[in-house]
Amino acid sequence: MCRYTGKKVAVVGASYLQLPLIEKVKEIGAEAHVFAWATNDVGEAAATCFYPISIVELDQILAKCQEIGIDAICTIGTDLGAVTVNYVAEKMGLPGNPWALTERMTNKHAMREAFAASGDPSPRSYLVDVDSDFESLELDYPAIVKPTDRSGSRGVSKIWSAAEAKEAVRIASDLSFEHKAVLEEYVTGHEYSVECIVYQGVPEVLTITQKFTTGDPHYIETGHIEPANLDDQTWARVEQVVKHALGSLGVQNSAGHAEVMVDADGNPWLIEIGARMGGDYIGSHLVHLSTGVDYVAAVVDVAFGNKPNTSKAPVQRSAGVRFILNAGDLEVYRQAQADPQVKIVESVLPENELDPNAVEDSSTRGGCFVMVADSRDIIERYVY
Repeated sequence: MCRYTGKKVAVVGASYLQLPLIEKVKEIGAEAHVFAWATNDVGEAAATCFYPISIVELDQILAKCQEIGIDAICTIGTDLGAVTVNYVAEKMGLPGNPWALTERMTNKHAMREAFAASGDPSPRSYLVDVDSDFESLELDYPAIVKPTDRSGSRGVSKIWSAAEAKEAVRIASDLSFEHKAVLEEYVTGHEYSVECIVYQGVPEVLTITQKFTTGDPHYIETGHIEPANLDDQTWARVEQVVKHALGSLGVQNSAGHAEVMVDADGNPWLIEIGARMGGDYIGSHLVHLSTGVDYVAAVVDVAFGNKPNTSKAPVQRSAGVRFILNAGDLEVYRQAQADPQVKIVESVLPENELDPNAVEDSSTRGGCFVMVADSRDIIERYVY
């Protein structure tokens, strides 16, 4: 595994999302040079070297990377970190995604414009702020409001009329880094995410994840299962749409995580795509557990400019994660723990009594547990 002995990898971010990447970098023999604001996150202690520089300080990170002489730069599970990766990679001539196309990969409005220009199926969307004339927009209700540049369900809400838009947009804009929001057509169906790796502009779909949320009004994710229960025809259609959309965005060298809604007729609609690995344990755990592909290692390989190993295990398994939002979820955890057909591979349990009313987005959930089993039916019992 030590095929990168002596190499230096810059890792953008130090939260629990980046811990699997930091550990993988060290496992393959390289040095993990980690950049993040110092907050005693787990990645700070795990790093070979830690630099207390905020991930938004692009030029400071670039200067330090040039001083260190890094051989690769990457991140997983964060759109904001992907911006820094693109900037440093281009400046230093390292594999990455084009800096000029970064906005369309990280900003929901720019992404919608790219989809529209390329004919990708995507909901109608408007860039708005609190002073917009919501009554004049050609949009049927209900509709969805989101910050243009945040993830993890932050600031997302469903509204039922133009009269509700101003307050929803205010909330979303306050959470947005650029203080703007998108007001979008509401697409009905079931939500999936598509886990990809892109090497030299060629995308490969590793698997499709079935997602479950709280529904109205904030759509906080409650669990995920791999593989998704799609028939072969729909699976192929989703793959085709996502691969084309990755090209529309200009993704060249990175992971790809597409969120897709499949309607009652089996038509996929692109909700958004990140030029990164999916968070919520999807990329870091579920893909490897269900397919045998070491997704984190693949991201590192691509960052070094090497073709990733995407060979799948001869026998596929099913994997899932259930998030703990309330006492009922804790009871489900105990049931899964007692099931001999289930292996719980990781769990994060709440330290204090749960208040379900305090869960406002993905970052405020009480914990989770990740599990694997020989069949999807078994995992389904404990995810929804």
